[in-house]
Amino acid sequence: MANQATTIFTRPESLNEVVTHYCPGCTHGIIHRLVAESLDELQLRDKTVGVAPVGCSVLIYNYFNCDFLEAPHGRAPALATGFKRLRPDMIVFTYQGDGDLASIGMGEIVHAANRGEKITVIFVNNAIYGMTGGQMAPTTLPGQITTTSPAGRDTASAGHPIRMSELLATLRTPSYIERVSVHSPQHIIQAKRAIKKAFTYQSQDRCFSLVEVVSTCPTNWGMSPTDSTKWLEDNLLAYYKLGLYSEPDDEEDS
Repeated sequence: MANQATTIFTRPESLNEVVTHYCPGCTHGIIHRLVAESLDELQLRDKTVGVAPVGCSVLIYNYFNCDFLEAPHGRAPALATGFKRLRPDMIVFTYQGDGDLASIGMGEIVHAANRGEKITVIFVNNAIYGMTGGQMAPTTLPGQITTTSPAGRDTASAGHPIRMSELLATLRTPSYIERVSVHSPQHIIQAKRAIKKAFTYQSQDRCFSLVEVVSTCPTNWGMSPTDSTKWLEDNLLAYYKLGLYSEPDDEEDS
């Protein structure tokens, strides 16, 4: 009897069958898949609304098979808050880069977390402005070369990179905050667990959740995809330590 082939790896139902616009080596595609797999496995797709940012993932609504809203630059947490309060039965997530979230959107994300809004935030940190030409971001490392810091980031004038996970974890309001990466298969598996946990907390109406994903930007870093992965591991992860920064317990959360 002939062996029959078995398909074990398919496109998630929460992703549309389209080609994305992302640069070669960019890890947005990986992160999209992890979000989509989590929505599928938790059976949340039909009740999910995403909020698209301004940045590289501005066209994310073309790639996901769920409803989406488009937010002005940095205002995704505000738009997500309004919709979630109007429809608390829905699952609402924002998908934001470091320029969108940690620069113009800094006030929005801090206050959404401090209010304990029951939303999920996927925060992609590649330490640079991607879509607009590779300018220095709030997360750019000291000495890192960008189009607006050709001699490298000078902390004397630009300050030090902002660690968003650590900053938000200082808030008293219960939250789930974890920093992960997607530069290797092992780290992708860990990132999937964190993203799925964040959506689980929202489905349980538990707390505000943010998963920070340390990512590559080969185009604006001026590196090959392989070299950018190595640079991330050797440089970004030394400053942006991976791990769990905040998690609600039963007493806080009750």
